[in-house]
Amino acid sequence: MRHPFKSNCLLHLLPLASSLAPWIFPTFQVLAKCEVPTKVKETFVLLFKTFGAPDPHRPHEDIAFSVARFFQKGGSLQNYYMYHGGTNFGRTSGGPFITTSYDYNAPIDEYGELSTVLALSLARLPKWGHLKELHRAIKSCEHVLLYGEPINLSLGPSQEVDVYTDSSGGCAAFISNVDEKEDKIIVFQNVSYHVPAWSVSILPDCKNVVFNTAKVGSQTSQVEMVPEELQPSLVPSNKDLKGLQWETFVEKAGIWGEADFVKNGFVDHINTTKDTTDYLWYTVSLTVGESENFLKEISQPVLLVESKGHALHAFVNQKLQGSASGNGSHSPFKFECPISLKAGKNDIALLSMTVGLQNAGPFYEWVGAGLTSVKIKGLNNGIMDLSTYTWTYKIGLQGEHLLIYKPEGLNSVKWLSTPEPPKQQPLTWYKAVVDPPSGNEPIGLDMVHMGKGLAWLNGEEIGRYWPRKSSIHDKCVQECDYRGKFMPNKCSTGCGEPTQRW
Repeated sequence: MRHPFKSNCLLHLLPLASSLAPWIFPTFQVLAKCEVPTKVKETFVLLFKTFGAPDPHRPHEDIAFSVARFFQKGGSLQNYYMYHGGTNFGRTSGGPFITTSYDYNAPIDEYGELSTVLALSLARLPKWGHLKELHRAIKSCEHVLLYGEPINLSLGPSQEVDVYTDSSGGCAAFISNVDEKEDKIIVFQNVSYHVPAWSVSILPDCKNVVFNTAKVGSQTSQVEMVPEELQPSLVPSNKDLKGLQWETFVEKAGIWGEADFVKNGFVDHINTTKDTTDYLWYTVSLTVGESENFLKEISQPVLLVESKGHALHAFVNQKLQGSASGNGSHSPFKFECPISLKAGKNDIALLSMTVGLQNAGPFYEWVGAGLTSVKIKGLNNGIMDLSTYTWTYKIGLQGEHLLIYKPEGLNSVKWLSTPEPPKQQPLTWYKAVVDPPSGNEPIGLDMVHMGKGLAWLNGEEIGRYWPRKSSIHDKCVQECDYRGKFMPNKCSTGCGEPTQRW
């Protein structure tokens, strides 16, 4: 007899160090060595989503298949990661590059709703309903699974039945077809059962199929984000406004106030900011002689930057020259951009940005960020290496320091009122006072026309936004085939679209 409260044999599905654990286990040879109940610590519903990557999906049929196979082979406890969605409020998302929302098409969103979505216009059904029916079917076999003895019957290639019987005459069976393409007619106890490819049928009485992992009978729904214009607040000071009034504050590129420190060469971004902010200014000045040939020609010098990550804005003489970033699979990047220099003194301000901390992998606490090399090519003397120059540093943005996103800090800067907020304007803070839309449905802010930044609501930081688009050359599918071993990029959607818009 197998008893649920004895010591257990743990089957750990989490990736350890730099290795990646399998997504599913069509065979469970490890269980043959365990004489006690076995549990799965975490079954991934799907992978983390990162800015600039497509939307990953794991089909509900495949999740159900993996779970059913586990219990078919003697499993006692199954845990999901993640069953609830959620939001990384503030700057708490890691990765780096993990999106603010981690709903990820989880069966239930962070508010416990089954079919509503705050941050992604994706359906929660039928995933929740399908897994609910699976759990009900497994629970109907509870007693015989816990106290019965299993017998395995091989009925042909990729076909098998595991039968559990107990001393009271109880009987439960799991019929599986692990063929990745072909449906099978499987004969068990002189009865023929149609079992789709890559599926498990559950028979709590060894006769009647109450659930098959590939046959979805639960409700299906699709959630849409319905646009609604922001309306100005009807507080007394705004009663005369005819439309939404925006206020903006534009920061200076580079050092604001007093510099934090000066150093020859570069410092690590994370070690310097202690993760109190996403932002660190690296600034340097250089003098360009009037004899430089590029001043007389059409060509421009080129700025060459190498960084450990995660993102960068480059300014020369207060003008944005270009931006660059790494991605969720490779944070370091190289940046090459023509820049406008003038004769005389030129101020270069490089804004290094982080997008969350490393949260996995070997020695991840030592993974840094920030600049490692800065050069300029196209000068009379060839390439100028600024890496060993004296650099001046400033931690964070002025608006962050002054807490202009909180009620007590709103008046610490001069806001400019405008009915049309500026576009393509870097280092800009936007503020508006609005009334919430009617109703009690979840609300999302459409950030599709914004760049990378942070958002606050009533003084509370609600997270990073970055409607960075995935590549149109990424591998996306119109319809996902759940059959066969699941891999992270098997069922991606949204190629060429923002990873997170809402």
